[in-house]
Amino acid sequence: MVIFTSCNPSSSTYYDIGQIKTPYGEMLFWLYKETPKHKKSFLSLANQHYWDTLTFNRVIKNFVIQGGCPDTPEGFKDSPYLIDPEFQPNIRHIYGAVGAGRDDNPSKLSAGCQLYIVHNRNGIPRLDDNYMIFGQLFKGFDVLDHIAGMPTDTLDQPLTSISMEVNNIKLTKKELIELGVPWVN
Repeated sequence: MVIFTSCNPSSSTYYDIGQIKTPYGEMLFWLYKETPKHKKSFLSLANQHYWDTLTFNRVIKNFVIQGGCPDTPEGFKDSPYLIDPEFQPNIRHIYGAVGAGRDDNPSKLSAGCQLYIVHNRNGIPRLDDNYMIFGQLFKGFDVLDHIAGMPTDTLDQPLTSISMEVNNIKLTKKELIELGVPWVN
């Protein structure tokens, strides 16, 4: 008896994963399905290579590293759009949380052009339900720590430009489990 089998790669489920490449290494983060507008925005801009000519322009140790379009007195310069908040009670500003920056606006609209990563090992609860989290770092904490420790000026801008190449990559459940991602569903 002969049994024919095939490996059909299209039968595997792939997950969209955020990737930030820097001169100091790579960071990978999970994108929350609970924040669909922010996830869609990130994927769209990453696929357009929107951030690839921009830098981490705000670095505050034990707070956040932030990058994207420049923040000016008039607001975020060249933000392609604003996004309504999608706050979730189970998504908090813990170490490695990836969020969308915003100006001070009463509707708490996120700027499509900004992203930040929490660099406080105790988290930053005061930002919960005020700023949007849409992802969670699972690889590259050493890169986050390195960037957060870089010297800055009085405006929290790094003295050395920190480029970022932001991508959407696709990984299987097996690959994510091998990388230690515990929350793959």
